[in-house]
Amino acid sequence: MFSDVVVIYFPLRGSTYWRYLLEILDRAGMLECKPCFTPVDTNPKVAADDGALVSDATDFRSLAGALQYLTFTRPDIAYVVQQVCFHMHDPQEPHHAVLKRILRYICGTLHLGLLLRPSSSADFRFTLMLIGLAVKTHASPPRAMLCSSGDNLISLSSKR
Repeated sequence: MFSDVVVIYFPLRGSTYWRYLLEILDRAGMLECKPCFTPVDTNPKVAADDGALVSDATDFRSLAGALQYLTFTRPDIAYVVQQVCFHMHDPQEPHHAVLKRILRYICGTLHLGLLLRPSSSADFRFTLMLIGLAVKTHASPPRAMLCSSGDNLISLSSKR
């Protein structure tokens, strides 16, 4: 049922999704950029008042919004995109650097994404999965809550 969650490989090169990713990279002038394989640097969070203002705030907002839309199929970038979007009202150069890092990550991971497809069933299902066993402790085992509509995963939450 959730085989698309285990491996989120998305090989549809000619798809609308693929073209959307390439259009975002093209708009940013980063089609030929050096890819990176983590969406965020391990440095502390960027403060709201660090650095100079970006030269084109409209372009920054447009790219941040495009990435925000992309988080529907790329939950791996949801947190860092949210952090960038906190600064859309007054973007500064360090925020722009974070945005560019996300785009470099997208460039290096074009094959990743959740596959959403039409489904004949619109039934909502909630599934609780135990991911491991609590061995020699009184702690509860790790678990995941999956919510789906038809064959499409809508939400995934995990707790220890």
